[in-house]
Amino acid sequence: MLRRRMLIMLGMVLIVVLALGGYKAFSVYKQIQQFTAPKPPINVAVAVVTEQAWQNRLPAIGSLKALQGVNLSLEVAGTVKALQFESGQKVKAGQPLLQLDSDVEKALLGTAEADLGLAQLDYGRGSKLVGDAAISKGDFDKLAATQKKAAATVAQLNASLAKKRILAPFSGTIGIRQVDVGDYLASGTVIATLQDLSSLYVDFFVPEQVLPKLALGQQVQVSVGAYPGSTFNASLSAINPKVEDATRNVQVRATLPNPDSKLLPGMFANLQVMLGQDTRELVVPESTITYTLYGNSVFVIVPKKNADGQPEKTTKGEQQLAVERRFVETGERRGGLVIIRKGLKTGEQVVTGGQLKLDNGASVAISADPAAPVEQSGQPKVD
Repeated sequence: MLRRRMLIMLGMVLIVVLALGGYKAFSVYKQIQQFTAPKPPINVAVAVVTEQAWQNRLPAIGSLKALQGVNLSLEVAGTVKALQFESGQKVKAGQPLLQLDSDVEKALLGTAEADLGLAQLDYGRGSKLVGDAAISKGDFDKLAATQKKAAATVAQLNASLAKKRILAPFSGTIGIRQVDVGDYLASGTVIATLQDLSSLYVDFFVPEQVLPKLALGQQVQVSVGAYPGSTFNASLSAINPKVEDATRNVQVRATLPNPDSKLLPGMFANLQVMLGQDTRELVVPESTITYTLYGNSVFVIVPKKNADGQPEKTTKGEQQLAVERRFVETGERRGGLVIIRKGLKTGEQVVTGGQLKLDNGASVAISADPAAPVEQSGQPKVD
């Protein structure tokens, strides 16, 4: 009886061991199948290499400057009696802006004008008397000198009175005033800035090597940070006739219409100088380029082939696609596109998103939604 129980227990243990071994063997088999099974294709976004008209441009940076701009300041010291403008006001040439206290000068001018009137009467009488030989020529000369001296005194006081006020030297927009009525101002004190914003100058520097490509009247596209996405058209108006000794650059100036006064002097500007005729160039989106220390490369979509060199088919009978890493020579970048000098041909498809998951020869599938792979790969979206 005991022997029979022992045999039953051994049989049960053997069954359990065999069951566990079978389960483990099945798990190992499944794992082997997973590793040996072909990986599914990676979804990628693609773009076609195209040939486009490319406008040759010279990029540069510069700053905006008013057509006319001055800091209004005083030539003489004095106390502010009247302010005749508001901050930000548009003023006309010759418009009064500020008046200093000039009561003393006005009083002295009255005295000088009275002296001038008397001197003119004496000179008139003397001119008659000298003709009749009633007075000597020397006395008449003294009367003439007295008249000239009195006239000079009046002119001097009028000039002093003129320095007691500020007139707008040209039409423009006046800035924020820096003084108030009653302030005592020393000579040279700036009261405000006056800028003519009807047109602006764009000053920038270019290398001396590009001078043969520049000519007066060439179009220049200007963009500023205040208005992203907007460009303003200017034209070259002056080229400095001297090369800077330190930098070997040449200063160039373009004139930019500013009828709406949207742009202000001092703004930082990005410029594109239009050079010559358009050329035909191969271009791809910037997101297709992978930049490394070893060179710039792209992933090109190619038919996948087996070891015998025959095209591989999918389960649906379609051509299986793969990627080929290809090193390229790039050129100018602009507007989300980059010129390809060498390495690609028109009509080839290149990967624009999902490059981080790819390796040379990896199987891929073209995504119907080009935006999704771009977001996954961290590449910028091309507009």
